[in-house]
Amino acid sequence: MGQYVVSPATHPTDCGRFRASFSVRPAQGNDGCRRVFRFDTTFASREAAKLFAVTQGWLQACMPPLNAY
Repeated sequence: MGQYVVSPATHPTDCGRFRASFSVRPAQGNDGCRRVFRFDTTFASREAAKLFAVTQGWLQACMPPLNAY
């Protein structure tokens, strides 16, 4: 997504539902800086969890940084 690479993922729960997560890293460079976001919300299907992860990843990648490193 532009200057970032967003990788969505889904994870099955013990009760048969799914959780969403995603990671964001800069597209350029190989500095190893990566942020991982995990969510407590569960979803009935893997597809629903993936859609949520993709949407949240897109929003995170599009937001301006809150602070400079």
